[in-house]
Amino acid sequence: MEVKIGVQHAPREIVLESGQTAEEVESAVAEALTGKAQLLTLEDDHGRKVLVPAERLAYVEIGEPTVRKVGFGPV
Repeated sequence: MEVKIGVQHAPREIVLESGQTAEEVESAVAEALTGKAQLLTLEDDHGRKVLVPAERLAYVEIGEPTVRKVGFGPV
């Protein structure tokens, strides 16, 4: 699923495709915002980790799960 993270004082947002569920991403964001975690830590489809300091989070947008299309059918 696509996750967009806005960071304060940064001109661009962070966009990543994550294999985590929406509930897992939401709980990680909630832990960061409530102070249980100093960093928001998410993992993308390639196994890379994205770390964002909790005090710098502006917003997090959680998209719909992406469906991989195979073949040459109509789009």
